[in-house]
Amino acid sequence: MTKVKTITTDDILVMLCNSVRKVLTAATKTQVTYSAMVQRITRTCLRPDIGCFVLFDGGFSGLVIMNFSGTSALELYRAYMMSMGMPESELATRHTSEEVGNTLGELMNQIVGDFTGNVGHELQVCINQNQPKMLTINKEVMVSIDTNLDRPQARRVTFNTVNRNVFYMELAMDKTDFIKLHDFEREDADPDRIVAEQAQKTAASNAALLKPAESSPLSSAEQALLDELGL
Repeated sequence: MTKVKTITTDDILVMLCNSVRKVLTAATKTQVTYSAMVQRITRTCLRPDIGCFVLFDGGFSGLVIMNFSGTSALELYRAYMMSMGMPESELATRHTSEEVGNTLGELMNQIVGDFTGNVGHELQVCINQNQPKMLTINKEVMVSIDTNLDRPQARRVTFNTVNRNVFYMELAMDKTDFIKLHDFEREDADPDRIVAEQAQKTAASNAALLKPAESSPLSSAEQALLDELGL
């Protein structure tokens, strides 16, 4: 008898943690890690200095919150901008600057986008996200999902930047088990590979357009006619 595989709420949490680590590591070109120990919490909050939250719904509903200290927010912001070629002298120096919040919101959007893609790929479930909301705050603000959850679960995970600055991710969602009834084919879509292949096709097409057209060989009758005309 085939063993039934079950995906739990905590397995979904690990998928989200991996999306946070993957996106921030790639964006900042620095190492971002998370703790193997996870806290079970009873409520989710936006906390100082910068809090960001995003709701998702569809196959299941949930809330993701990221809480950054001023130092961790600045470190991630500056590393991300410098990795894209921005000179250090032109970067913000205070976590309250608007561009810091905008940058972290953009990264949050990428994180949840990667997570929802993985959920669809691994669990065959579609979930949708709203636009992340960023707040610079100096006290805790409790945030909850505007829906009735039968068995709400909440977790907090600690993340560390390469300079050992700490930030936190909180996840709230209904207690959910996905049971795999049978194997299914997964379409391994690698966005980087797809973009690279498309770029190669575009380059080849442009090269073909720029290459001088070569005259096609003439038939014997056409060549004979040209010879008679002295051409």
